[in-house]
Amino acid sequence: MTNTKAKLADLSDPLKIFQARFELPDNVIYLDGNSLGALPKTVKQRVAKTISEEWGEQLIRSWNTADWVHLPQRVGNKIARLIGAPEGSVVAADSTSINLFKVLSAALGLNAGRGKIVSEKENFPTDLYIAEGVAKQLGKGHQLVLADRPDDIPQMLDSDVAVLMLTHVNYRTGYRHDMAAITRAAHEKGILVVWDLAHSAGAMPVDLTGANADFAIGCGYKYLNGGPGAPAFLYVNPRHQGAFNQPLSGWFGHRSPFNFETGYVPSEGIEQYLCGTPQVLGMVALDEALSVWDDVDMEALRDKSIALGDYFIEGIDAFSAEYGLELVTPREAEKRGSQVSYSCENGYAIMQALIARGVIGDFRAPDIIRFGFTPLYLSFADVEKAIAILQDVLKTRSWDSDAYRVLGAVT
Repeated sequence: MTNTKAKLADLSDPLKIFQARFELPDNVIYLDGNSLGALPKTVKQRVAKTISEEWGEQLIRSWNTADWVHLPQRVGNKIARLIGAPEGSVVAADSTSINLFKVLSAALGLNAGRGKIVSEKENFPTDLYIAEGVAKQLGKGHQLVLADRPDDIPQMLDSDVAVLMLTHVNYRTGYRHDMAAITRAAHEKGILVVWDLAHSAGAMPVDLTGANADFAIGCGYKYLNGGPGAPAFLYVNPRHQGAFNQPLSGWFGHRSPFNFETGYVPSEGIEQYLCGTPQVLGMVALDEALSVWDDVDMEALRDKSIALGDYFIEGIDAFSAEYGLELVTPREAEKRGSQVSYSCENGYAIMQALIARGVIGDFRAPDIIRFGFTPLYLSFADVEKAIAILQDVLKTRSWDSDAYRVLGAVT
């Protein structure tokens, strides 16, 4: 795509109006929205109001007057629209890891008598760590079994498997599973499925209802733009709600939390998957960030995501072999999410040199450089500039500096 074609693509982009709704620094091309989304402009005002008026003036009354108490359900319903879930099946709460513990425990309880949790080696580490911990806690033959490759998963689904736990879009490679087909294959063997939507929600249309998914989790700070450490979310298929008590039996999961009863009686709805008091400031920021999505066409979003990814891959193809960049993301659009990743020697230093030039992506050990494509605030012109800067960094070896090899606490 030439400079002219990039300009024409931007002119005809139906999503271009959304870029103005985000705080984007000058001279920065932000290709890391798959790790932390940009700041929607209205969030600052909303959070400031919550601090100064609701907390500052109304104080504790705001649990009622500002309806803080129902933020988990209200935010959950906004997310539900983006992931193909019915109202009352999603809540925003806690972190992704904690929510995975809840739903994985529930799924294993619903499939008692089976001991295996199947996932894949390339799954995000925290998901595997939580699964290891749950299996160890339960004991009695429970174990985590990992597939070497996505293609190995179907043959691993046998009568001993209780739960299949997968991330819809792989965090390293951007590979996207066929949610409906895999869920259907698992259900045919009596296996429940937990989907991690961390790299899907807000990046593409998701249809949990159409796929007949059992459980799902995801975070609020990537494509949903809820801010660093934003509350996560979880989905429970309505047919499973009330069928098993998730183990974190905190008071907000009680059927009547303000009756202050001695014994725990769980809610029979999605509220059972709440635990402690909602994080109001983080929840308010996420609630406001989600207002950006009120008039987003999700199919148009996916179309632009694919086009941006194709454009980037085609541009890098011109010099990837010369500099040892190996594409690890599927070229086929239907098999990838909204990111493109390359393996390369000196990847960390290369990424730091790019960041110094205003192109912000990230690095995943041992050798992956990642570039996320967030259609709401990224243009084709941005991507074209990023390609040119990457080529220049490689050609001039500007990455070959001791300063760029110093590992940060976060990569």
